[in-house]
Amino acid sequence: MLATIDKTIKHMKGEIQMTNKEKFEGFDFSRNPYEQEARELWGDEAVDKANAKIGSISKEQEAVAKAMNSIYKKLAALRHGSPESEEAQAAIKEWYDFLNNNFGCYSLEAFKGLGQMYVEDERFTKNIEQFGEGLAKFMRDAMAVFADKNKK
Repeated sequence: MLATIDKTIKHMKGEIQMTNKEKFEGFDFSRNPYEQEARELWGDEAVDKANAKIGSISKEQEAVAKAMNSIYKKLAALRHGSPESEEAQAAIKEWYDFLNNNFGCYSLEAFKGLGQMYVEDERFTKNIEQFGEGLAKFMRDAMAVFADKNKK
């Protein structure tokens, strides 16, 4: 547990990257100390349904995070090229589709504005640039090109 805390501090300072699994090493979430009490109060079926729902949420969140990181990595590999290239535009379309499928409906203008925010808001910049220096600006530029080319 102490090693996990030390790594977490380094992660929070931006010195290393940690997966969600690494962040919680040393913690045992396999047993809920209140589960028996809940079973007595609400019955096995209700507790089993709740446990299944919690399990599916964390698996869904993990899948979304994995997909997001995959797109960031793809874009980071392209960041030294042109944001107008076919590869960059295909990857940024994948980002646009990902955002719309997972977080709501982004118009092209909102998508373009989001890209600008990646550069103007240091919190976004810091988070995105974990994947590579200059990625926030590259994404902003690629998002602007995508939005402008796809206006109807």
